[in-house]
Amino acid sequence: MRLDESSVPDRLRIERVGRVSGSRAADWTASYLLQVVLIDGGCGLVAGLLAFRVRFGTAVSGDAAYLWFSLALPFLWVVALELAGAYDTRFIGIGPDEFRRVINAGVCLTAAVAIVSYATKTEIARGYIVVALPFMTISDLLLRFARRKRLHENRARGRCMRKAVIVGHSDLVGELATVLRRETYHGLSVVAACILGPGTPVAIEGVPVIGGVEENVGSLVDVVRVHEADTVAVLACPEMNSTKLRELAWALEKTGTDLCVAPALLDVAGPRTTIRPVAGLPLLHMDHPEFTGTRWLIKSLFDRIAAFFGLLLLSPVFAVVALAIKLGDRGPVFFRQTRVGKDGGRFMLYKFRTMVVDAEKRKAELAALNDGDGVLFKMRDDPRITRVGKWLRRYSLDELPQLINVLIGDMSLVGPRPALPEEAVRYANLVRRRLAVKPGITGLWQVSGRSDLPWDEAVRLDVRYVENSTFVLDLQILWKTWAAVTRGDGAY
Repeated sequence: MRLDESSVPDRLRIERVGRVSGSRAADWTASYLLQVVLIDGGCGLVAGLLAFRVRFGTAVSGDAAYLWFSLALPFLWVVALELAGAYDTRFIGIGPDEFRRVINAGVCLTAAVAIVSYATKTEIARGYIVVALPFMTISDLLLRFARRKRLHENRARGRCMRKAVIVGHSDLVGELATVLRRETYHGLSVVAACILGPGTPVAIEGVPVIGGVEENVGSLVDVVRVHEADTVAVLACPEMNSTKLRELAWALEKTGTDLCVAPALLDVAGPRTTIRPVAGLPLLHMDHPEFTGTRWLIKSLFDRIAAFFGLLLLSPVFAVVALAIKLGDRGPVFFRQTRVGKDGGRFMLYKFRTMVVDAEKRKAELAALNDGDGVLFKMRDDPRITRVGKWLRRYSLDELPQLINVLIGDMSLVGPRPALPEEAVRYANLVRRRLAVKPGITGLWQVSGRSDLPWDEAVRLDVRYVENSTFVLDLQILWKTWAAVTRGDGAY
């Protein structure tokens, strides 16, 4: 199971290998599932009655069979969702699997109605079916999504969480604990860390640390009992071999605790990975990413069409911003700068100017005040930024001219951050992976913290996007960008 909305901390992708009922999180989980069942049933009832009203009006005589079917539709819909696995607790609050299963249930129920009507030679009004089943499926998806967002809000307040014990080397444990603390929607609260290998710190990221558990699986189970943990996450490490993992799984069966195991493969997930049993071993098969073909052609066409209409619709905004910049200091409206694009090619990037005219010359004077890390230069209170520029940066309006770059094909709407040439020459092999695709106006880095992110985290998110890019992921990022921009967090 991926621990992410999209799903995970993808840096440490976790595969669920054992699951038993009776979790300590069962109270809120049962309540959540009951609410979801009521939502599903309500959608089925409303869809059935709406379809009946649209097709037959208020008359009941002669159409009693459809009325009874409308009343039975909520129960049929809940059964279809159960058969499709839409109530699987592994998918509560994270990932697209829940919504995918709702769609599958809708398609299967429609097919079942068609097959039954054909087999029994029953005439069914097409107008009724066309209204009822699609409306039911779409409304259920929207309401489940709204319920998930409410769950995320509760998790941000520390509610509806599962207690987790992490097992592994200290560096990986620290990384996972940091991600889970920042991205609370995963629903895991780290209550203890069991460190394997040499060196046992007192605490990691504020989490109490227990050492020496690799010698005795029973001691790890004791840690689970003491902290009343719901999940044990074992990170990739040689100390936890297959024998110890098997013993741990058997021991955790008695406590009703989930066991998750992270493979050594990082930042690769979703459709590129499948588990194949070979000689009794669950081998993780990884497909190579594709950077050409139909999918990328569709992405390119979508980018250019969206950029064209975006420029057309936002032309009044361009005029207002240009006037504000010009009246501010009489300098040029646009800022042009050479950036590095796909496969290391260079292009001219366009932005609204937010700094004084001689900003680049003054950069060397401010190098010692750099708030960024890695190869980036960032200042939270950069004196070169104009008064109008601060407002433009807060809401990312300075990025709008990059729609021109998207239209001419230098950039994409979604992708890694466009790098400066002096940054790109300092890239290590891992970081250069960002150059495998076109840079984007927005990306995972934009919706995950913007300038507040450390350099290593920004690189990880860009590489993660390159490795797992899909059109659906692009749409999710575009949707989340709006919320990130309107909040103005991390923009400077």
